[in-house]
Amino acid sequence: MNSKNWPKFPVLFSLYIAQSIPMSFFSTVIPVIMRQGNYSLGSIGLLQLVKLPWIIKFLWAPLVDNHTANRRQIRQWIVISELFYAAIILGIGFFDLKTDFVLIVTLIIAAFILSATQDIATDIFAIKVLKHNERSLGNSMQSAGSFVGSLFGTGVLLVVYHYFGWQNLLFVLASFVVFALIPVLLYKPDLNTSEEPKKKVKIKDVFLFFNSKDTFRHMLLLIFYYSALIGILAMLKPYLVDLGYNIKQIGFMSGIVGTSVAALCALLGGFVVKKIGRRASFYLFACLNIAVAAYFFFLSKQVPSLMGIYTGICLLWGAYGFSTVIIYTSSMDKVRRNSEGTDFTIQIVVSHLSSLLVTIICSRLGDKFGYSGLFVTEILFGLVTLGLVYYNYPLKFAKNEID
Repeated sequence: MNSKNWPKFPVLFSLYIAQSIPMSFFSTVIPVIMRQGNYSLGSIGLLQLVKLPWIIKFLWAPLVDNHTANRRQIRQWIVISELFYAAIILGIGFFDLKTDFVLIVTLIIAAFILSATQDIATDIFAIKVLKHNERSLGNSMQSAGSFVGSLFGTGVLLVVYHYFGWQNLLFVLASFVVFALIPVLLYKPDLNTSEEPKKKVKIKDVFLFFNSKDTFRHMLLLIFYYSALIGILAMLKPYLVDLGYNIKQIGFMSGIVGTSVAALCALLGGFVVKKIGRRASFYLFACLNIAVAAYFFFLSKQVPSLMGIYTGICLLWGAYGFSTVIIYTSSMDKVRRNSEGTDFTIQIVVSHLSSLLVTIICSRLGDKFGYSGLFVTEILFGLVTLGLVYYNYPLKFAKNEID
């Protein structure tokens, strides 16, 4: 990689981390603050509505696609969304959770709409600025940025709140979002844009994405690829509670150690995919996911040592970090010209919604059959995923175009 190409990667990292830190803070830390203030569980549950814009953002992705024909327009979407995002975060700091709860939730939802819009524009920017052989590294920036954002949003900012209070915390958060715009303002990329008139993307075009047999196979793979891990991730904290660990220990083990390992593996995953190719990476990471589920199954058959627990947490989060890179990279490969933001958004939303469904299934099975039953289910999900990898990418001895 020459010196002219490398600046795009820190630009992408800064943009993805800028959207991740506030989102992580609002969705995970505020419930802790609210519970400390004796808010009802119903009020805390209402806060989950803030995630809605990220689930339905495909509805306005065509609008962003239709107005990102050149570098200037893409930059405008990113900068304007980010500035309004920061302004709303700043504004939230002037209100009090106790007296202005509904207003604050409304403002957070508005902030998440802008954050989701920035994400769509950033994905378009990434798809256009990254060459095919750079996409794995670019998506490692995206994955790592999200994990680092979660690390800061759930850990560091809680400490900042403890020492500096609500208003100062929100000011710091807004300032960081604005500061993260500097790299994209300084970077002058040559985007892969055409001088031809751009075909307008309509809502109905969203559904046309599913028309081809190749896309159908790919979507099946997206639906199942996280399935060997996602149930364990969701039940990890209850599992640790049942093993006798306290909240502080669990926060460090999963929130600090686990997320840090995920970020490091996401960064490493980009180089792995670039080195061995997409096909081999799909197989390698799917097998790793099965191995993680098997490790937790054997762990559940004994009283695990602290080292055994830490090993499992690192394997689990590391495998998740690797998987996100190959999912994002392959999803970029499937987008249609002129509807990059829409197509990429659809794929990622589908993978997240299917993960939610798998979590519900695994939690029910965990209730009925215990943790061992849950982990066996995850192994079976992993085997199904491996079959779908073969369905999409049959084993061949010669390197082909998919790599």
